[in-house]
Amino acid sequence: MIEKATVRRRELLLQTAAGSLAATAAHAAEPNLARAQASSSGPVKPNIVFIMADDLGYADVSCYGRPDFSTPSIDRLAGEGLRFTQAYANSAVCSASRVALITGMYQYRLTIGLEEPLTTRKAGLAPTQPTLPSLLGKVGYQSALIGKWHLGRLPDFGPLQSGYDHFFGFRGGALDYFTHRYGPPTSDTEDLWDDDTKVQRPGYLTDLLGARAVEVVDGFAKSGRPFLVSLHFNAPHWPWEAPGGEAEAQHLSRLSHFDGGTQRTYQQMIQQMDLQIGRVLQALDANGAASNTIVIFTSDNGGERYAATWPFTGRKTELLEGGIRIPSVIRWPGQVRPGSVSDQVMIHMDWLPTLLDAAGTAPDPGYPPDGINLMPWLTQVAAPAPRKLKQAARDGDWKYLKILDNTFLFDVAKDPMERANMKERHKDVYDRLVAQWNDWNATMLPLDPQSFTTGFTGAQLADHFGVKPAPSPEAAGARTQSSR
Repeated sequence: MIEKATVRRRELLLQTAAGSLAATAAHAAEPNLARAQASSSGPVKPNIVFIMADDLGYADVSCYGRPDFSTPSIDRLAGEGLRFTQAYANSAVCSASRVALITGMYQYRLTIGLEEPLTTRKAGLAPTQPTLPSLLGKVGYQSALIGKWHLGRLPDFGPLQSGYDHFFGFRGGALDYFTHRYGPPTSDTEDLWDDDTKVQRPGYLTDLLGARAVEVVDGFAKSGRPFLVSLHFNAPHWPWEAPGGEAEAQHLSRLSHFDGGTQRTYQQMIQQMDLQIGRVLQALDANGAASNTIVIFTSDNGGERYAATWPFTGRKTELLEGGIRIPSVIRWPGQVRPGSVSDQVMIHMDWLPTLLDAAGTAPDPGYPPDGINLMPWLTQVAAPAPRKLKQAARDGDWKYLKILDNTFLFDVAKDPMERANMKERHKDVYDRLVAQWNDWNATMLPLDPQSFTTGFTGAQLADHFGVKPAPSPEAAGARTQSSR
Protein backbone atom coordinates (compact mmCIF):
# COMPACT_ATOMS: atom_id res chain seq x y z
CA MET A 1 0.00 0.00 0.00
CA ILE A 2 2.40 2.74 1.19
CA GLU A 3 5.39 2.57 -1.09
CA LYS A 4 8.63 1.35 0.46
CA ALA A 5 10.48 4.45 -0.65
CA THR A 6 8.03 6.61 1.28
CA VAL A 7 8.75 5.01 4.62
CA ARG A 8 12.35 3.89 4.19
CA ARG A 9 13.81 6.28 6.73
CA ARG A 10 11.36 5.24 9.42
CA GLU A 11 11.65 1.58 8.57
CA LEU A 12 15.35 1.74 9.39
CA LEU A 13 14.41 3.06 12.81
CA LEU A 14 11.73 0.44 13.22
CA GLN A 15 14.14 -2.34 12.38
CA THR A 16 16.55 -1.03 14.99
CA ALA A 17 13.84 -0.69 17.66
CA ALA A 18 12.10 -4.01 17.07
CA GLY A 19 14.85 -6.18 15.65
CA SER A 20 16.19 -7.45 18.94
CA LEU A 21 12.68 -8.11 20.21
CA ALA A 22 11.81 -10.12 17.14
CA ALA A 23 15.04 -12.07 17.50
CA THR A 24 14.24 -13.04 21.09
CA ALA A 25 10.84 -14.29 19.96
CA ALA A 26 12.28 -16.31 17.06
CA HIS A 27 12.90 -19.36 19.20
CA ALA A 28 9.15 -19.73 19.81
CA ALA A 29 7.32 -22.39 17.87
CA GLU A 30 5.86 -21.43 14.50
CA PRO A 31 2.29 -20.10 14.90
CA ASN A 32 -0.43 -22.69 14.70
CA LEU A 33 -2.81 -21.14 12.21
CA ALA A 34 -5.66 -23.39 13.28
CA ARG A 35 -7.77 -22.58 16.31
CA ALA A 36 -6.83 -23.77 19.77
CA GLN A 37 -7.36 -27.48 20.12
CA ALA A 38 -10.58 -28.56 21.76
CA SER A 39 -10.33 -29.85 25.29
CA SER A 40 -12.81 -31.97 27.21
CA SER A 41 -14.66 -28.80 28.18
CA GLY A 42 -14.69 -27.34 24.68
CA PRO A 43 -12.43 -24.91 22.79
CA VAL A 44 -10.04 -22.83 24.86
CA LYS A 45 -11.17 -19.20 24.79
CA PRO A 46 -8.36 -16.62 24.72
CA ASN A 47 -8.20 -13.85 27.27
CA ILE A 48 -8.18 -10.31 25.85
CA VAL A 49 -6.30 -7.26 27.12
CA PHE A 50 -7.19 -4.22 25.03
CA ILE A 51 -4.91 -1.25 25.74
CA MET A 52 -5.77 2.15 24.29
CA ALA A 53 -3.88 5.43 24.55
CA ASP A 54 -5.63 8.78 24.27
CA ASP A 55 -4.58 11.26 21.55
CA LEU A 56 -1.39 9.36 20.68
CA GLY A 57 0.22 10.20 17.34
CA TYR A 58 0.98 7.57 14.70
CA ALA A 59 4.75 7.82 15.26
CA ASP A 60 4.73 8.49 19.01
CA VAL A 61 6.09 5.06 19.94
CA SER A 62 9.48 3.80 18.88
CA CYS A 63 8.23 0.74 16.99
CA TYR A 64 6.46 3.22 14.68
CA GLY A 65 9.47 5.45 14.33
CA ARG A 66 9.76 7.80 17.30
CA PRO A 67 13.55 8.41 17.34
CA ASP A 68 14.11 10.49 20.48
CA PHE A 69 12.87 8.14 23.21
CA SER A 70 11.96 4.47 23.55
CA THR A 71 8.79 2.59 24.44
CA PRO A 72 10.13 -0.89 25.23
CA SER A 73 6.86 -2.44 26.44
CA ILE A 74 4.90 -1.47 23.33
CA ASP A 75 7.89 -2.43 21.20
CA ARG A 76 7.86 -5.83 22.89
CA LEU A 77 4.27 -6.35 21.74
CA ALA A 78 5.27 -5.44 18.18
CA GLY A 79 8.30 -7.73 18.28
CA GLU A 80 6.21 -10.63 19.59
CA GLY A 81 3.19 -9.89 17.43
CA LEU A 82 1.92 -7.94 14.42
CA ARG A 83 2.11 -4.25 13.62
CA PHE A 84 -0.45 -2.66 11.28
CA THR A 85 0.88 0.17 9.11
CA GLN A 86 -2.53 1.27 7.82
CA ALA A 87 -4.68 1.32 10.95
CA TYR A 88 -7.37 3.96 11.29
CA ALA A 89 -9.44 5.47 14.06
CA ASN A 90 -13.13 5.65 13.28
CA SER A 91 -13.03 9.31 14.19
CA ALA A 92 -10.58 12.11 14.84
CA VAL A 93 -12.15 12.71 18.26
CA CYS A 94 -12.56 10.65 21.42
CA SER A 95 -16.19 9.72 22.05
CA ALA A 96 -17.03 8.81 18.47
CA SER A 97 -14.07 6.44 18.20
CA ARG A 98 -15.05 4.73 21.43
CA VAL A 99 -18.59 4.23 20.16
CA ALA A 100 -17.24 2.43 17.08
CA LEU A 101 -14.82 0.35 19.12
CA ILE A 102 -17.34 -0.97 21.63
CA THR A 103 -20.17 -1.53 19.10
CA GLY A 104 -18.32 -2.52 15.91
CA MET A 105 -20.49 -0.05 14.00
CA TYR A 106 -20.05 3.31 12.31
CA GLN A 107 -20.55 5.80 15.11
CA TYR A 108 -23.05 7.74 12.98
CA ARG A 109 -25.60 4.98 13.49
CA LEU A 110 -25.96 5.98 17.16
CA THR A 111 -26.87 9.37 18.57
CA ILE A 112 -23.96 9.26 21.02
CA GLY A 113 -21.61 8.91 18.06
CA LEU A 114 -22.59 12.39 16.87
CA GLU A 115 -21.78 14.09 20.18
CA GLU A 116 -18.34 15.61 20.58
CA PRO A 117 -17.69 17.11 22.93
CA LEU A 118 -20.33 15.57 25.19
CA THR A 119 -22.55 18.38 26.40
CA THR A 120 -24.93 18.74 29.34
CA ARG A 121 -27.61 17.19 27.16
CA LYS A 122 -28.68 13.66 28.00
CA ALA A 123 -26.33 11.72 25.74
CA GLY A 124 -24.82 8.30 26.20
CA LEU A 125 -24.46 4.74 24.95
CA ALA A 126 -27.83 3.04 25.43
CA PRO A 127 -27.63 0.01 27.77
CA THR A 128 -29.71 -1.94 25.24
CA GLN A 129 -26.96 -1.64 22.61
CA PRO A 130 -24.92 -4.86 22.30
CA THR A 131 -21.26 -4.21 23.05
CA LEU A 132 -18.01 -6.12 23.02
CA PRO A 133 -18.13 -6.81 26.81
CA SER A 134 -21.83 -7.72 26.82
CA LEU A 135 -21.45 -10.13 23.90
CA LEU A 136 -18.37 -11.75 25.43
CA GLY A 137 -20.20 -12.00 28.74
CA LYS A 138 -22.79 -14.23 27.12
CA VAL A 139 -20.10 -16.83 26.39
CA GLY A 140 -18.56 -16.82 29.86
CA TYR A 141 -16.14 -13.87 29.86
CA GLN A 142 -15.62 -11.68 32.89
CA SER A 143 -14.70 -8.09 32.10
CA ALA A 144 -13.42 -4.81 33.46
CA LEU A 145 -12.91 -1.32 32.07
CA ILE A 146 -10.01 0.52 33.63
CA GLY A 147 -9.59 4.14 32.59
CA LYS A 148 -11.62 6.39 30.33
CA TRP A 149 -15.30 5.78 29.56
CA HIS A 150 -16.56 9.03 27.94
CA LEU A 151 -19.82 7.52 26.68
CA GLY A 152 -22.32 9.08 29.06
CA ARG A 153 -22.81 9.63 32.76
CA LEU A 154 -24.85 8.14 35.55
CA PRO A 155 -27.61 7.39 36.27
CA ASP A 156 -28.51 6.40 32.72
CA PHE A 157 -25.18 5.42 31.19
CA GLY A 158 -21.94 3.80 32.23
CA PRO A 159 -19.60 0.82 31.81
CA LEU A 160 -21.59 -1.40 34.18
CA GLN A 161 -24.76 -0.54 32.27
CA SER A 162 -23.11 -1.53 28.96
CA GLY A 163 -21.74 -4.97 29.77
CA TYR A 164 -18.63 -4.55 31.91
CA ASP A 165 -18.58 -6.37 35.26
CA HIS A 166 -16.20 -3.90 36.88
CA PHE A 167 -15.06 -0.31 36.34
CA PHE A 168 -12.25 1.78 37.74
CA GLY A 169 -11.60 5.10 36.06
CA PHE A 170 -13.31 8.28 34.96
CA ARG A 171 -16.47 9.00 33.02
CA GLY A 172 -15.64 12.32 31.33
CA GLY A 173 -13.24 13.29 28.58
CA ALA A 174 -10.28 14.49 30.63
CA LEU A 175 -9.17 15.22 34.16
CA ASP A 176 -6.14 16.37 36.06
CA TYR A 177 -3.58 13.58 36.48
CA PHE A 178 -3.00 14.46 40.15
CA THR A 179 -6.19 15.99 41.54
CA HIS A 180 -8.45 13.76 39.41
CA ARG A 181 -10.73 16.75 38.86
CA TYR A 182 -12.02 18.22 35.63
CA GLY A 183 -12.21 21.69 37.17
CA PRO A 184 -9.77 23.90 39.10
CA PRO A 185 -7.76 22.26 41.91
CA THR A 186 -10.17 23.48 44.61
CA SER A 187 -13.38 22.58 42.76
CA ASP A 188 -15.71 19.73 43.69
CA THR A 189 -15.30 17.98 40.34
CA GLU A 190 -13.55 14.70 41.16
CA ASP A 191 -14.30 12.09 38.49
CA LEU A 192 -12.64 8.91 39.75
CA TRP A 193 -14.92 5.90 40.22
CA ASP A 194 -14.73 2.36 41.53
CA ASP A 195 -17.70 0.67 39.89
CA ASP A 196 -20.52 3.21 40.44
CA THR A 197 -19.03 4.71 43.61
CA LYS A 198 -17.01 7.92 43.47
CA VAL A 199 -13.66 7.49 45.23
CA GLN A 200 -10.54 9.46 46.09
CA ARG A 201 -7.11 7.93 45.50
CA PRO A 202 -3.79 9.76 45.77
CA GLY A 203 -1.38 9.34 42.92
CA TYR A 204 -0.58 9.99 39.28
CA LEU A 205 -3.53 8.74 37.24
CA THR A 206 -1.52 6.67 34.74
CA ASP A 207 0.07 4.79 37.64
CA LEU A 208 -3.28 4.24 39.36
CA LEU A 209 -4.75 2.75 36.19
CA GLY A 210 -1.74 0.51 35.66
CA ALA A 211 -1.82 -0.72 39.26
CA ARG A 212 -5.53 -1.55 39.08
CA ALA A 213 -5.01 -3.37 35.76
CA VAL A 214 -2.35 -5.56 37.39
CA GLU A 215 -4.72 -6.37 40.28
CA VAL A 216 -7.54 -7.24 37.89
CA VAL A 217 -5.32 -9.46 35.73
CA ASP A 218 -4.11 -11.25 38.86
CA GLY A 219 -7.67 -11.88 40.04
CA PHE A 220 -9.12 -12.82 36.68
CA ALA A 221 -6.24 -15.16 35.82
CA LYS A 222 -6.77 -17.13 39.03
CA SER A 223 -10.50 -17.53 38.45
CA GLY A 224 -10.22 -20.03 35.62
CA ARG A 225 -12.63 -18.07 33.40
CA PRO A 226 -11.67 -16.17 30.23
CA PHE A 227 -11.51 -12.40 30.64
CA LEU A 228 -11.58 -9.06 28.85
CA VAL A 229 -9.59 -6.21 30.38
CA SER A 230 -10.04 -2.86 28.62
CA LEU A 231 -7.21 -0.61 29.80
CA HIS A 232 -8.02 2.83 28.37
CA PHE A 233 -5.37 5.29 29.51
CA ASN A 234 -5.93 9.04 29.40
CA ALA A 235 -2.26 9.56 28.50
CA PRO A 236 -1.04 11.53 26.66
CA HIS A 237 -4.26 13.62 26.50
CA TRP A 238 -4.03 17.12 27.99
CA PRO A 239 -3.55 18.44 30.62
CA TRP A 240 0.10 17.84 29.88
CA GLU A 241 1.42 16.75 33.27
CA ALA A 242 4.37 14.44 33.75
CA PRO A 243 4.99 12.27 36.81
CA GLY A 244 6.35 14.38 39.64
CA GLY A 245 4.62 17.54 38.40
CA GLU A 246 2.20 17.93 41.31
CA ALA A 247 3.22 21.51 42.10
CA GLU A 248 2.68 22.62 38.51
CA ALA A 249 -0.67 20.84 38.40
CA GLN A 250 -1.97 22.92 41.30
CA HIS A 251 -1.57 26.05 39.18
CA LEU A 252 -3.76 24.88 36.31
CA SER A 253 -6.86 27.05 35.99
CA ARG A 254 -8.31 24.90 33.22
CA LEU A 255 -7.52 21.45 31.91
CA SER A 256 -6.96 22.43 28.30
CA HIS A 257 -4.27 24.99 29.28
CA PHE A 258 -3.71 26.19 25.72
CA ASP A 259 -0.35 27.69 26.68
CA GLY A 260 0.83 24.62 28.59
CA GLY A 261 2.96 21.58 28.12
CA THR A 262 6.36 20.90 26.60
CA GLN A 263 7.72 18.26 24.27
CA ARG A 264 9.65 16.75 27.17
CA THR A 265 6.52 16.57 29.36
CA TYR A 266 4.66 14.84 26.56
CA GLN A 267 7.45 12.29 26.14
CA GLN A 268 7.47 11.52 29.87
CA MET A 269 3.71 10.93 29.81
CA ILE A 270 4.08 8.36 27.05
CA GLN A 271 7.03 6.69 28.73
CA GLN A 272 5.11 6.39 32.01
CA MET A 273 2.22 4.78 30.16
CA ASP A 274 4.64 2.36 28.52
CA LEU A 275 6.04 1.51 31.97
CA GLN A 276 2.56 0.60 33.21
CA ILE A 277 1.90 -1.49 30.11
CA GLY A 278 5.06 -3.38 30.97
CA ARG A 279 3.69 -4.10 34.44
CA VAL A 280 0.52 -5.57 32.91
CA LEU A 281 2.57 -7.78 30.59
CA GLN A 282 4.60 -8.96 33.58
CA ALA A 283 1.38 -9.82 35.41
CA LEU A 284 0.27 -11.97 32.48
CA ASP A 285 3.65 -13.71 32.52
CA ALA A 286 3.59 -14.24 36.28
CA ASN A 287 0.14 -15.82 36.14
CA GLY A 288 1.01 -18.10 33.24
CA ALA A 289 -1.67 -16.39 31.15
CA ALA A 290 0.41 -14.74 28.43
CA SER A 291 0.36 -17.71 26.08
CA ASN A 292 -3.45 -17.65 25.92
CA THR A 293 -4.01 -13.90 25.93
CA ILE A 294 -4.59 -11.53 23.02
CA VAL A 295 -2.97 -8.18 23.79
CA ILE A 296 -3.82 -5.17 21.61
CA PHE A 297 -2.33 -1.70 21.77
CA THR A 298 -3.73 1.28 19.86
CA SER A 299 -4.93 4.89 20.19
CA ASP A 300 -8.41 6.41 20.05
CA ASN A 301 -7.41 8.96 17.39
CA GLY A 302 -4.44 10.90 16.11
CA GLY A 303 -2.17 13.11 18.19
CA GLU A 304 -2.47 16.62 19.57
CA ARG A 305 -0.04 19.52 19.89
CA TYR A 306 3.19 17.65 20.67
CA ALA A 307 2.49 14.44 18.77
CA ALA A 308 4.67 12.88 16.07
CA THR A 309 2.57 11.93 13.04
CA TRP A 310 5.30 11.41 10.40
CA PRO A 311 4.91 10.91 7.45
CA PHE A 312 1.43 12.45 7.72
CA THR A 313 0.01 15.90 8.33
CA GLY A 314 -3.01 16.82 10.38
CA ARG A 315 -3.86 16.16 14.00
CA LYS A 316 -6.71 15.33 16.35
CA THR A 317 -10.09 16.78 15.14
CA GLU A 318 -8.99 16.63 11.49
CA LEU A 319 -9.64 13.87 8.97
CA LEU A 320 -6.23 14.33 7.41
CA GLU A 321 -4.15 11.20 7.96
CA GLY A 322 -2.45 12.60 11.05
CA GLY A 323 -5.81 12.90 12.78
CA ILE A 324 -6.98 9.34 12.09
CA ARG A 325 -3.94 7.15 11.27
CA ILE A 326 -2.94 5.40 14.48
CA PRO A 327 -0.53 2.78 15.82
CA SER A 328 -2.14 -0.64 16.16
CA VAL A 329 -0.36 -3.74 17.44
CA ILE A 330 -1.64 -7.20 18.36
CA ARG A 331 0.16 -10.06 20.11
CA TRP A 332 -1.53 -13.46 20.06
CA PRO A 333 0.83 -16.39 20.73
CA GLY A 334 0.17 -19.35 18.47
CA GLN A 335 -1.90 -17.33 16.01
CA VAL A 336 0.02 -14.17 15.09
CA ARG A 337 3.55 -14.60 13.78
CA PRO A 338 6.15 -12.73 15.90
CA GLY A 339 7.69 -9.65 14.31
CA SER A 340 5.14 -9.49 11.48
CA VAL A 341 3.89 -6.36 9.72
CA SER A 342 0.63 -5.94 7.81
CA ASP A 343 -0.31 -3.30 5.24
CA GLN A 344 -3.97 -4.32 5.47
CA VAL A 345 -6.25 -1.31 5.95
CA MET A 346 -8.17 -1.70 9.21
CA ILE A 347 -10.23 0.47 11.54
CA HIS A 348 -11.46 0.50 15.15
CA MET A 349 -14.81 -1.11 14.39
CA ASP A 350 -13.02 -4.22 13.05
CA TRP A 351 -11.96 -5.29 16.52
CA LEU A 352 -15.43 -6.32 17.70
CA PRO A 353 -16.13 -8.95 15.00
CA THR A 354 -12.50 -10.09 15.16
CA LEU A 355 -12.41 -10.60 18.92
CA LEU A 356 -15.83 -12.22 18.99
CA ASP A 357 -14.61 -14.72 16.38
CA ALA A 358 -11.50 -15.37 18.46
CA ALA A 359 -13.79 -16.11 21.41
CA GLY A 360 -15.86 -18.54 19.35
CA THR A 361 -18.97 -16.38 19.17
CA ALA A 362 -20.61 -13.89 16.80
CA PRO A 363 -22.23 -10.43 16.79
CA ASP A 364 -25.90 -9.99 17.64
CA PRO A 365 -27.75 -10.56 14.33
CA GLY A 366 -30.02 -7.63 15.11
CA TYR A 367 -27.00 -5.29 15.23
CA PRO A 368 -24.70 -6.35 12.37
CA PRO A 369 -21.25 -4.75 12.60
CA ASP A 370 -19.84 -2.46 9.94
CA GLY A 371 -16.34 -3.69 10.79
CA ILE A 372 -14.79 -6.78 9.23
CA ASN A 373 -13.22 -9.86 10.77
CA LEU A 374 -9.44 -9.43 10.59
CA MET A 375 -8.67 -13.07 11.31
CA PRO A 376 -7.35 -13.92 7.80
CA TRP A 377 -4.78 -11.12 8.05
CA LEU A 378 -3.82 -11.81 11.66
CA THR A 379 -2.88 -15.36 10.73
CA GLN A 380 -1.36 -14.14 7.42
CA VAL A 381 -3.51 -16.52 5.43
CA ALA A 382 -4.69 -13.58 3.28
CA ALA A 383 -2.69 -10.95 1.42
CA PRO A 384 -3.65 -7.28 1.97
CA ALA A 385 -6.93 -6.50 0.23
CA PRO A 386 -8.38 -3.14 -0.90
CA ARG A 387 -10.76 -1.66 1.65
CA LYS A 388 -13.50 0.95 1.52
CA LEU A 389 -13.90 3.25 4.52
CA LYS A 390 -16.28 6.19 4.79
CA GLN A 391 -16.48 9.70 6.21
CA ALA A 392 -12.87 10.28 5.28
CA ALA A 393 -13.75 8.13 2.26
CA ARG A 394 -10.95 5.74 1.43
CA ASP A 395 -11.17 3.26 -1.45
CA GLY A 396 -7.92 1.40 -2.05
CA ASP A 397 -5.22 4.06 -1.99
CA TRP A 398 -7.61 6.86 -2.95
CA LYS A 399 -9.10 9.18 -0.34
CA TYR A 400 -11.95 11.65 -0.85
CA LEU A 401 -12.19 14.43 1.72
CA LYS A 402 -14.50 17.39 2.14
CA ILE A 403 -13.56 20.26 4.43
CA LEU A 404 -15.97 23.18 4.64
CA ASP A 405 -16.96 23.72 0.99
CA ASN A 406 -13.70 22.41 -0.45
CA THR A 407 -13.25 18.88 -1.78
CA PHE A 408 -10.11 16.83 -2.31
CA LEU A 409 -8.88 13.59 -3.82
CA PHE A 410 -5.59 12.21 -2.51
CA ASP A 411 -3.50 9.16 -3.28
CA VAL A 412 -2.43 8.50 0.32
CA ALA A 413 0.11 5.86 -0.73
CA LYS A 414 2.05 8.16 -3.06
CA ASP A 415 1.20 11.37 -1.20
CA PRO A 416 0.93 10.58 2.53
CA MET A 417 1.15 14.29 3.41
CA GLU A 418 -2.04 14.93 1.37
CA ARG A 419 -0.82 17.95 -0.56
CA ALA A 420 -1.63 17.06 -4.18
CA ASN A 421 -5.35 17.40 -4.91
CA MET A 422 -5.95 14.95 -7.76
CA LYS A 423 -9.67 15.53 -8.28
CA GLU A 424 -9.23 17.17 -11.69
CA ARG A 425 -6.50 14.83 -12.94
CA HIS A 426 -8.53 11.74 -11.93
CA LYS A 427 -12.08 12.99 -12.26
CA ASP A 428 -13.47 9.49 -12.83
CA VAL A 429 -12.10 8.33 -9.47
CA TYR A 430 -13.29 11.51 -7.78
CA ASP A 431 -16.82 11.17 -9.14
CA ARG A 432 -16.96 7.52 -8.11
CA LEU A 433 -15.90 8.21 -4.53
CA VAL A 434 -18.27 11.17 -4.21
CA ALA A 435 -21.17 8.98 -5.35
CA GLN A 436 -20.16 6.21 -2.93
CA TRP A 437 -19.90 8.68 -0.08
CA ASN A 438 -23.32 10.19 -0.80
CA ASP A 439 -24.91 6.73 -0.87
CA TRP A 440 -23.28 5.83 2.44
CA ASN A 441 -24.12 9.17 4.05
CA ALA A 442 -27.80 8.69 3.26
CA THR A 443 -27.85 5.63 5.54
CA MET A 444 -26.39 7.45 8.58
CA LEU A 445 -28.02 9.67 11.19
CA PRO A 446 -28.01 13.39 10.32
CA LEU A 447 -25.27 15.32 12.02
CA ASP A 448 -26.39 17.63 14.80
CA PRO A 449 -24.96 21.09 13.98
CA GLN A 450 -25.10 22.06 17.68
CA SER A 451 -22.44 19.48 18.53
CA PHE A 452 -20.37 19.88 15.36
CA THR A 453 -16.94 21.43 15.03
CA THR A 454 -15.01 21.47 11.77
CA GLY A 455 -11.47 21.15 13.06
CA PHE A 456 -10.34 23.63 10.37
CA THR A 457 -10.79 27.36 10.08
CA GLY A 458 -10.89 28.93 6.65
CA ALA A 459 -7.43 30.42 7.25
CA GLN A 460 -5.98 27.04 8.24
CA LEU A 461 -7.50 25.49 5.16
CA ALA A 462 -5.95 28.11 2.94
CA ASP A 463 -2.57 27.74 4.60
CA HIS A 464 -2.48 23.93 4.36
CA PHE A 465 -3.83 23.46 0.86
CA GLY A 466 -3.29 26.82 -0.79
CA VAL A 467 -6.99 27.23 -1.54
CA LYS A 468 -9.40 30.10 -1.12
CA PRO A 469 -11.30 29.71 2.15
CA ALA A 470 -14.97 28.89 1.79
CA PRO A 471 -17.27 31.73 2.92
CA SER A 472 -19.16 29.58 5.43
CA PRO A 473 -19.66 26.00 6.65
CA GLU A 474 -22.27 23.91 4.98
CA ALA A 475 -25.94 24.39 5.73
CA ALA A 476 -27.09 23.29 9.17
CA GLY A 477 -27.59 19.56 9.44
CA ALA A 478 -25.34 18.60 6.53
CA ARG A 479 -22.58 16.15 7.24
CA THR A 480 -19.12 17.57 6.56
CA GLN A 481 -15.98 15.47 6.48
CA SER A 482 -13.82 17.06 9.09
CA SER A 483 -13.65 16.35 12.82
CA ARG A 484 -15.88 13.31 12.61
